[in-house]
Amino acid sequence: MSRFRARSAWLPAAIVGGLAATMLVIAGCGGGGGSSSDNGSAQKSVGAGEGSLNLVAWPGYVADPWKSDFEKSTGCQIKLKEAGTSDEMVDLMRTGQWDGVSASGNATAKLVSGGDVAPVNTDLVPNYATIFDDLKNQPYNTFDGTNYGIPHGRGADLLMWNPNVVKPDPTSWSVILDPAQEAKYKGKISVYDDPIYIADAAVYLKAHQPDLGITNPYELDDKQFTAAVDLLKQQHPNVGQYWALATPQINSFTNGDSVVGTTWQYQYFALLDAGASVKASGPSTGFVPSEGATGWSDTWMIAKNAAHPNCMYKWMNFITSPSANAEVAQYFGEAPAQSKSCDPSTLTAAAKAAALPANPKFCDQYHAADPEFWKKVYYWQVPVADCGDDRGNTCKDYNDWSAAWTQIKG
Repeated sequence: MSRFRARSAWLPAAIVGGLAATMLVIAGCGGGGGSSSDNGSAQKSVGAGEGSLNLVAWPGYVADPWKSDFEKSTGCQIKLKEAGTSDEMVDLMRTGQWDGVSASGNATAKLVSGGDVAPVNTDLVPNYATIFDDLKNQPYNTFDGTNYGIPHGRGADLLMWNPNVVKPDPTSWSVILDPAQEAKYKGKISVYDDPIYIADAAVYLKAHQPDLGITNPYELDDKQFTAAVDLLKQQHPNVGQYWALATPQINSFTNGDSVVGTTWQYQYFALLDAGASVKASGPSTGFVPSEGATGWSDTWMIAKNAAHPNCMYKWMNFITSPSANAEVAQYFGEAPAQSKSCDPSTLTAAAKAAALPANPKFCDQYHAADPEFWKKVYYWQVPVADCGDDRGNTCKDYNDWSAAWTQIKG
């Protein structure tokens, strides 16, 4: 199996209990710039570690050798719970049993609005200073000017195809969203099984139907949302596979049941490692489809009432250190958040430590230091009623997205 673990354990998202009430609170939250460390409720100093640290994380984010290195250097012994979905992460953090979480953008606002996480004092995380600037003070990690987390890494959702069947190589999502093109691959299209996939349709419509006025694929009013949902209902008869786990999609491309669709780096590299005939768009191949793509930027967040806050701050600083961030990025298959991780010697040493093939050009391939590239990627965000502009509270929230996803799949 491939060295890239990615989100191989992901499952279809479910509506979080009580989310409707939560969304009313989220609607009042907004991202913003400015200093994020001068807030009254963030921790003021870091003392001795408590000896333990309870983490919720995506599979592959907390693994050896960096896990063992952290435990040896700090004395903080990690208890790990790997979560399969963003909703599962939210539920786990609400038990009060966990100190921190590696939250994606479709979970962070829920955790902030629910009072489950605390602001982060970035002054207590020295490695924060050299994290890529375009990952700081973003709407999925900063709310009302207050920072709620430390960036970990990022990636783009890919378009993958079998070049023996799909010709010429596609440069647009039209291959799976335009009726004239997608019909050629009826029953052999594979797409992500999650309400957040509605944003992929919105990205496509933003480019192909500019009269809809879509600016943010996660802030959709009724007209925009209906257009995106209708586009995916139109696509539905041509979809042969809705995937939530990596292995079924890998098998589907391997045996020819699927020939084109959305994917992540994990599946793409696993198929390449197995000798399958596939190509993909994304950081690993140097471009995204012409319309852009959705993607993720994950954030380490600390529980509001963390039992081991000092160990959590030590972890946030450690995992964004040059060596550790280079190790996890290469192991997982994503662009690191730490700019110093991209030094060729650091990448090579980190790959050796993690028993991975040396690739000093890893950051170039994943466009880690290319902010223009990432402007084409729409990082996952929690859809809320507040459109973020003069439309007010007329946008569709996560409950609407979840209900529509059920209708799309019929």
